Amino acid sequence: MKVVLSVALFASSFMLAPTAFAQNSAPTAPVIATDQSLFNDFGGREGLVLLMDDFMVNLLADPRTKPFFEASDQVRVKNHLVDQFCVILNGGCTYSGRDMKTAHEGMGVNQAGFYALVEALQKSMATRNIPFRAQNKLLGALAPQHRDIVAPPTR
Repeated sequence: MKVVLSVALFASSFMLAPTAFAQNSAPTAPVIATDQSLFNDFGGREGLVLLMDDFMVNLLADPRTKPFFEASDQVRVKNHLVDQFCVILNGGCTYSGRDMKTAHEGMGVNQAGFYALVEALQKSMATRNIPFRAQNKLLGALAPQHRDIVAPPTR
């Protein structure tokens, strides 16, 4: 039930995302915490590393997301995700990866693939016992990136 509610929250939050997230926005979503309590809910940097390890396993196990990750430099992807989430959670990190639009350009990510990735992340967060409240805060911060990741439908 929690996963279904989170997917609905995530989907609705990107539809209602504020316009402060421009097409060529900063490389990561905004910081969503004023202190490190949310970062601590994720287990700090070590917890984020474990989360990304599990997340990658889930992404590779799902036929909807596997094609996007199986030939990638998975270590590099996980490291960028750890840094990106660490910044968003106010963990005192720096993200040096590309912005989401540039990173996903030409990949052909569709709605189904995007939602499958969200499901894989939710599954990993549940496995890591991250509080549901913290999960939703992160998903809400990541939601506006949808417009930079999902390719427009072709006619």
